[in-house]
Amino acid sequence: MTATAGPNAGNRLDDAPLSRFHKKLALYSSGGPFLDGYVLSIIGVAMVQITPQLKLSDSAQGLIGASALIGIFLGAFVGGWLTDKFGRQLLYTIDLIAIIGCSIAQFWATDPVWLFVLRLLIGMAVGADYPIATSLLAEFTPRRYRGPLLGGLVVMWFVGAATAYIVGEVLLSSLSDDAWRWMLASATLPATIIVLLRHGTPESPRWLANKGRTEEAEAVLKKVYGPDVTIADLPDEAEERENVDLKAIMRSGYGGRMLYISVFWTCSIIPLFAIYAFGSKILDALHLEGGLANIGEAMITVMFLIGCAIALLCVNRMGRRPLVIHSFVWSGLALLLLGLFPDASSGVVLTLFALYAVIIGGTQILQWVYPNELFPTEVRGSAVGLASSTSRIGAAVGTYLVPMALTSWGVGGTMLAAAAINVVGAVVSVLWAPETRGMALHECAALAPRSAKPVSRPAGV
Repeated sequence: MTATAGPNAGNRLDDAPLSRFHKKLALYSSGGPFLDGYVLSIIGVAMVQITPQLKLSDSAQGLIGASALIGIFLGAFVGGWLTDKFGRQLLYTIDLIAIIGCSIAQFWATDPVWLFVLRLLIGMAVGADYPIATSLLAEFTPRRYRGPLLGGLVVMWFVGAATAYIVGEVLLSSLSDDAWRWMLASATLPATIIVLLRHGTPESPRWLANKGRTEEAEAVLKKVYGPDVTIADLPDEAEERENVDLKAIMRSGYGGRMLYISVFWTCSIIPLFAIYAFGSKILDALHLEGGLANIGEAMITVMFLIGCAIALLCVNRMGRRPLVIHSFVWSGLALLLLGLFPDASSGVVLTLFALYAVIIGGTQILQWVYPNELFPTEVRGSAVGLASSTSRIGAAVGTYLVPMALTSWGVGGTMLAAAAINVVGAVVSVLWAPETRGMALHECAALAPRSAKPVSRPAGV
């Protein structure tokens, strides 16, 4: 960066009002989470037809259900590295074009291996979008709105999931045995719309400045924030930390942050993804069958949405640290009760599932907030991608094991295992979760945040 930033550099950007540009960017960035929720949920509905037609075993069901998660593991890491190397804007649409092509190809899948490969590739493209879109949004958004807008991306995950259930049920009731093919190909339509909307999105000025492309960075700043904003208004992040790259991230002070983000993210999504991939089987095991099971799935999805909306209202008022701890503790209690009383009445079962869905919203929105706040610009995409990848290892394994766990342990044991995962998330959050509320982005990323509450944590958190 050629300009020297003063002590209040970045305040004009971090304290800027929320503009129409920020709102549009948040909406377009939410396309990735929407597609993630859609493709991961539509498979649960489609499996009703896929399982008998392709003669899938429990193991094959688990592999196909987890295939997109495995793809996300691969795509998030690669996408994060690419977005730090080549920029956010270029890859912002390429990944969605890949989703379109693979979604169409699923229509002609004739065997489990072909279907697994295609969903693996779709997962890779979805995973790549996580660090690309969230880094771009984080680097443009004023501090007051950063938490709600980043967290709001998770709301779109559940909107995508709810849409998938609606589309799936409509296609099941109106088409023949090939309805599952139309379900899996249906992601093509929203992906195409999102590609068109994202066209023309500018590159992140923080990334451009970090790469020495100061004239381009200043042009973007003037276009977005006004003619009187210059490159000097960007904070010099090098003053806030030691130099760090992806190869050194685990050895540097950021290794502790990566450890916490990976563990907390993994614990927050394993039970949730298992419920979405095999929601019908779980509800059937809890004696909710047929129409009641469909109503239960729809209600739980609505509760997830409500929970995320409530968490968005709390993320700045409560702070990040209290929100993540309370979310893990109380949602884990709901899972514990489901595990202890699997034969409870339908009303009790649905109530406990609804409580879990509402309360877990805190951990869900922070999956997008924490990783983007705790790492500097030159490795933000890589760090988000790496954390997303590591979290998907556990999520993929958990999803793969759900059908076998239901067979071997029963629904009670499966729910107790999910509760135990929440306990792990709560413990590591009590020990290591930082507080970043009210900080500028470069202050959050600094190795010793100025206003963070001192807590016992691994180095660099």
